[in-house]
Amino acid sequence: MKINQKRIKDLAGLYLRLMLGFTLLSAVADRFGLWGAPGAEGVAWGNWENFVTYTYQLNAFAGGAMAPVLATIVTGLEILFGTTLILGYKTRWTALGTAALILLFALAMTYALGIKAPLDYSVFVDSAAALLLAGIAHYRWSIDERLQLKKSQTSI
Repeated sequence: MKINQKRIKDLAGLYLRLMLGFTLLSAVADRFGLWGAPGAEGVAWGNWENFVTYTYQLNAFAGGAMAPVLATIVTGLEILFGTTLILGYKTRWTALGTAALILLFALAMTYALGIKAPLDYSVFVDSAAALLLAGIAHYRWSIDERLQLKKSQTSI
């Protein structure tokens, strides 16, 4: 049986886009209580206040007043990046932004909690996966692909 490398690359790109996107949106859903209340099984924060407290824990060097600001910025970026990754729009730039955002999170976790926490939660792996996604030449089954097709048809 011959392995179709193009099909594997297409599927891997789609899989990376979807899983990174849903991972970002799942974290956002958790901080708004959509996965359950604080303390429920599988719930990291359960509400906005707990997320802001966690943001301060990871970024105490920035000062307590910055925690709500950082939490809001990160949440906005996660919603933007998660949605655009799932849709496959501006995928290369979104993947680069996602890689940087997750790397900053991993470094903050390392600084505040030690290296074991980001390793246990595969945060560095998520950042590397987003960087790998940015390096894919063509994003099959995406808005980017549709726009590229439309552009090539109008330039003929």
